[in-house]
Amino acid sequence: MTNFKEEFKNRVTFAIISHPDAGKTTLTEHFLLHGGVIRQAGTVKGRGSSRLASSDWMAIEKQRGISVTSSVLQFNYGGKRINILDTPGHEDFSEDTYRTLMAVDSAIMVIDSAKGIEPQTKKLFQIVSKRHIPIFTFFNKLDRDGRPPFDLVDELEKTLGIEACPINWPVGSGQILQGVYDLQNDRLVKYAGTKDFDQSVFDESMEEIELLKDAGNHFDEEKIKSGKQTPVFFGSALADFGVVELLEDYLKYAPAPSAKQTVNEEKIEPQDDRFTGFVFKIQANMNPNHRDRIAFVRIVSGQFSHGIEVTLASNGKKIKLNNVTQFLADEREQVQNAVAGDIIGLYDTGNFQVGESIYTGKKRVEFEPLPTFTPELFSRVVAKDVMKQKSYHKGINQLVQEGTVQLFQSFHGQEYIIGAVGQLQFEVFQFRMANEYNSQVVFEPMGKKIARWLDPNDVDESMNTSRSILVRDRFGDPVILFENQFSLNWFKDKYPKVALQRKM
Repeated sequence: MTNFKEEFKNRVTFAIISHPDAGKTTLTEHFLLHGGVIRQAGTVKGRGSSRLASSDWMAIEKQRGISVTSSVLQFNYGGKRINILDTPGHEDFSEDTYRTLMAVDSAIMVIDSAKGIEPQTKKLFQIVSKRHIPIFTFFNKLDRDGRPPFDLVDELEKTLGIEACPINWPVGSGQILQGVYDLQNDRLVKYAGTKDFDQSVFDESMEEIELLKDAGNHFDEEKIKSGKQTPVFFGSALADFGVVELLEDYLKYAPAPSAKQTVNEEKIEPQDDRFTGFVFKIQANMNPNHRDRIAFVRIVSGQFSHGIEVTLASNGKKIKLNNVTQFLADEREQVQNAVAGDIIGLYDTGNFQVGESIYTGKKRVEFEPLPTFTPELFSRVVAKDVMKQKSYHKGINQLVQEGTVQLFQSFHGQEYIIGAVGQLQFEVFQFRMANEYNSQVVFEPMGKKIARWLDPNDVDESMNTSRSILVRDRFGDPVILFENQFSLNWFKDKYPKVALQRKM
């Protein structure tokens, strides 16, 4: 390993964000293809597909053709060590995506050129925008008939409130796609699927480009670094058209790992001598045969080396990091050294929680908390087979620790209640309990509830009614599940001195 204070500058850590079906996972696959880590790009298809996406490793993802968990994908390209965090597209798993976005230094936003800005894209952009991190835009599916490029760029600027600067420009689309025009190098990149070159389509695009040069935004690297301007690319991930150009231009301007802020408003710089990092994700059963549990850590500063001893910020416990991996989806390799910007996986026996900060040295380091959502849907959960209580309890505890659903228990008793943001989370939970823990579970839907946390000193058991159910979260803190807004308002009137809290 060379000097880590120089090595981290070659790290590029980013997420790919999009609305479902915009082509995020397909783009990821082609990045891996060009990075030389896979021989053939998989496509995201449902049951019966002969090829499946490398980044969709979980059984339910392969069965349904959807991404429901964040994958970590690492490869080398152009002298850079690239860490891609491939996030879930489905809105029910936004919490996982939001936490993952805390671990990146930039993002690529994929937009369907026929549909434009879709709701989930807008939500994810807002999270990225709040952190002022660079974002690059890829208008995908150019090989299909889409909207006029000026309309797409105009919508991008007006809807998301960011300056757009096209790096290339489409010459036709769909059946008449001729290619894209590289605006920085004044050259046409021809589309391989074009049979006959259409001069009239080319001429029309050149007229649009002249308008761009006169009235468009000028490329501004400083604005890109601060998230105020987004470079715009056009292409087709499925046809592998424009993907290399996107990757290479992205790597020219993508930032190196940046400083992260602690709860004390101290900034930890990547070149700091002490090793620091934080757990942004926990994943159980990446290898079902071993029932393992991996804590994903973003290294913030310093250098990891095999056997390093770290302290957990939450409880001061010291742990030696001996068994550490890096990933290509569910494939892994042992790692001896890593630097700021890298993502490493720690084999975990229950020591880590999502959001945990780890560090070396005597001075305590705790990074800013990761976002946590207040669940809206609730279901009681029971085991079908009472003889499999051990696997039932183990499965629930491990899946809940991943943070994609939340666990509550009746205030007095052992009744389990699962809280989620969306219905798909229940379905994935049920599937994984059966598939990974051999435990069939049954849900008894409780419907929508309004969850509010309260101080343990304020708890009065008379608060527990059919319209305000008193429960505990998995940390033992009291929570009330209100039937509706009316019930919540009634409670506030009856207990005006009781402070109610919600999560993000």
